[in-house]
Amino acid sequence: MKKIMAALAATVTALALSGCATSNTPTTDTGPLTIAKQGSFFVGGRNIESAHLSLLPAYAPSGTIAVEQMYVRFQEPVAAKRPPLVLIHGCCLTGKTWESTPDGRMGWDELFVRRGYPTYVIDQVSRGRSAANPSAIVQVKAGKASADTLPQVFGASQEGAWAIFRFGAKYPEVFPGMQFPLEAQGEFFKQMVPDWLNALPTPNPTVPALSQLAQQLKGAVLMSHSQSGIFPFQTAALDTRGIQGIVAVEPGACPDPKADLKPYLGMPILVLWGDYVELSPRWAPRLKLCREFVAAVNQAGGKAQQIELAQVGLPGASHMLMQDKHSLQIGNWLAQWMDQNIRP
Repeated sequence: MKKIMAALAATVTALALSGCATSNTPTTDTGPLTIAKQGSFFVGGRNIESAHLSLLPAYAPSGTIAVEQMYVRFQEPVAAKRPPLVLIHGCCLTGKTWESTPDGRMGWDELFVRRGYPTYVIDQVSRGRSAANPSAIVQVKAGKASADTLPQVFGASQEGAWAIFRFGAKYPEVFPGMQFPLEAQGEFFKQMVPDWLNALPTPNPTVPALSQLAQQLKGAVLMSHSQSGIFPFQTAALDTRGIQGIVAVEPGACPDPKADLKPYLGMPILVLWGDYVELSPRWAPRLKLCREFVAAVNQAGGKAQQIELAQVGLPGASHMLMQDKHSLQIGNWLAQWMDQNIRP
């Protein structure tokens, strides 16, 4: 009975919000963008001493390097009246996820700036412009360590990513009505980089860096995607200070609904899903777990919602919904949800 009631409540919530897809003022302006300031910086990090930095004659093998720092690029609109928004990319990708789409349209980082949100785009620790530690690789290359000590790094193939990102059940099949711009798939696959996630300590250093950033900004909304979907929740479990809301876009995991839910009760939470999720053996169990988590948070007195975009008039979304052909409609819907649920 509880599951039935939770499902009915979710349906009512979705219907109540369905007007957002058409009632909000769309932001599709591509004219000049006026901003107060922009820039970049690093959060976190520590210095380590290493004797295995290089085998090249021109560079010393020993010395000090910084590791575990998180790169942040930002743009702030003029007279911003909305809370800062931190955009966190997922597996095998970088902050490029939120920039211009593969077919050259406006990305969500610009869209949210135009909607009045100071927008902060990160590269996860050891990804993109957040440097990785090469010491273990150099040490093996020098013959001073065995190959089994190499860090666990992987690259997702285009064929495997096809199903992971739900363009179709398997490569090269396409789900009917799927909205990802497949004519630009070559440009999308260029975004993918080696993933060092499994070579990092636990907890992932990105998590405390996100906590530090949220507090440094004196409050922020944490918006994650896919692999990083759990990061805002882990950040809240570490310290709720500075977190004004959580938006988890197709999270790879949600917290255990039977675990301590106190960190999540004082902030609005949205878990957002695209289409074809129930058709994916990889994603269907995650949808179920997140549904149970949202129900548990609400039962405990929190304010959480799980929305599937098809329920609000935006069908056909892939896992990379911030890059789909209707990404601006989705982004505008999401901006209105934040306007209504998250206060500065």
